[in-house]
Amino acid sequence: MNTFELQEKLNGKYKLTRQREIIFHILNSYASHHLSAEDIHEIVHEQHPEIGLATVYRTLELFSTLAVVQKLDLGDGCQRYELYSLHHHHLICNACGKVFEIKGSLADALGTVIDAQTDFSVQDYRLYIYGYCKDCQANVTSNVV
Repeated sequence: MNTFELQEKLNGKYKLTRQREIIFHILNSYASHHLSAEDIHEIVHEQHPEIGLATVYRTLELFSTLAVVQKLDLGDGCQRYELYSLHHHHLICNACGKVFEIKGSLADALGTVIDAQTDFSVQDYRLYIYGYCKDCQANVTSNVV
């Protein structure tokens, strides 16, 4: 998503303020990360100390309402955010907490099965898959008695 697409999402109801544009730029720049509001504020604060944490929270809430960002609960007790995109899933390591994204057509296949079995029309979903990353697998298997 670029700034023009963000302006379209704001749809004339909301202004593209300097603060919103800065926060959006951070989300774009860290697209492969899953940042908390505090993480975003820390990054913003380095260049723009006048932007407070409350502004970051309000902006993220607005962006969430407008489907610019998705809120993520990755099981670590912290709400995280990423730019909205369909059809990707999260792999979460039970040992180190790293989060990996996989993209693919799993959503289409799952939606088709659900539609056929339940008469339920899937619009969106989030899938979290828990296991062990490559780095932690050896430690986990060596600790099993």
